[in-house]
Amino acid sequence: MRACNLAEHGTATRIARVTVVLFFIAMASGFAQFGAVASLNDVAHHFGHHTNAKTLQSVVGLSGSILGVGLAVLRLASLASLPLAALADRAGRVVVLRRTLWIGLLVTALASLSPSYWFFVACFAFARPLLSATSTLTQVVTVELTSTSRRIHRLVIIAAGAGSGAGLSAVLHGFIRGSNSFRWLFALALVPLVVMPRLTKSLPEPTHRRDQLFLSRVGSVERQWRPRLYAVAAISFGVGVISGPANGFAFVYGEGVLRLAPHTVATVVALSALTGLGGLLTSRVLSRRLGRRATVVLGAVASTLTACLAYSGGRSSFIVGYMTGVFAAGLLAPAAAALSTEIFPHRVRATTAGWIVVAGVVGATSGLFFFGWVADAVSASAVTSLRVPALVTFLPTLPLLSLVRRLPETAGQEID
Repeated sequence: MRACNLAEHGTATRIARVTVVLFFIAMASGFAQFGAVASLNDVAHHFGHHTNAKTLQSVVGLSGSILGVGLAVLRLASLASLPLAALADRAGRVVVLRRTLWIGLLVTALASLSPSYWFFVACFAFARPLLSATSTLTQVVTVELTSTSRRIHRLVIIAAGAGSGAGLSAVLHGFIRGSNSFRWLFALALVPLVVMPRLTKSLPEPTHRRDQLFLSRVGSVERQWRPRLYAVAAISFGVGVISGPANGFAFVYGEGVLRLAPHTVATVVALSALTGLGGLLTSRVLSRRLGRRATVVLGAVASTLTACLAYSGGRSSFIVGYMTGVFAAGLLAPAAAALSTEIFPHRVRATTAGWIVVAGVVGATSGLFFFGWVADAVSASAVTSLRVPALVTFLPTLPLLSLVRRLPETAGQEID
């Protein structure tokens, strides 16, 4: 397919069509990735063993450590997304994006046949880097095919697609009941698996200058761009420490510990679509007026505080914390995607995006291990069992946000 730049040569209709395609790619990827989190409580009950001790395992079926290790393995597997994303700087964005999406959806559907908890973990560990690379390249393609004035708007749409997919996974989990409900949820990945190959055929390849030389090693980044990469990676690490446990333990805590009915959780998730949309629209405004950097800081701080509120104890705190947390995630996502891609040139943009994902993965993995360990070590009632882990895991990450001052402001600037 001939490379093109829609920002310069595309018609309004074609730009809209490409945006719709990218929206559905982000939605499919979000649906497949979030299925493991949304169904974790059912998986734990199905494969776990309840005890009489006053611990998390007594109500969930698996200990906090085992849950944390399983979730950490899923996150850690995303490290393999780096070479996949970096490959897009050589083979082309769209080619790699199509293949990672298709294989990732296929393996997600395979998880519906899981005979054990660790087989479930293995399937999602294999699919996670593929789908992470898909999500990363979707953002990169969006940035490179969009004009400066419309870039944050398009990133908001892509973030909405990813959020819609994750929300749909959670809502369906709430309404598909039974001992094998999680299997039906995973099997639904077959639907986008059938649709996506045809849908992505119309997706163009972003232009690049033919006189640029590719880097000698996959994953290498020129020295001049490394200080920026280190700063963004450190911030991504901190956000990962928060998002890993905040997302990973949410449904286990809500359904398994607080005993919220699945349909209640599904309703909360559905209503959170409104708060998430509010966060995305707020991010769009603030990213233009205050800049990408300030919006990233506000979003990360809000994510920290809302996650602490969600795990502070009690159903009301969880519901309010979860819904405001979705707002915070919507506030953070487009600005972070814009900042982390706009500050690097085309020839290394996919590679640096891969490294940023790696930093987030390491942060999430560390957070999950530490969060699960503290949850097992702290003696508290089940309802308040995650209060201390949340405070000691999330709050220490806030000083990393000061590194945003080392990054240039990119709002309104053209990219290479």
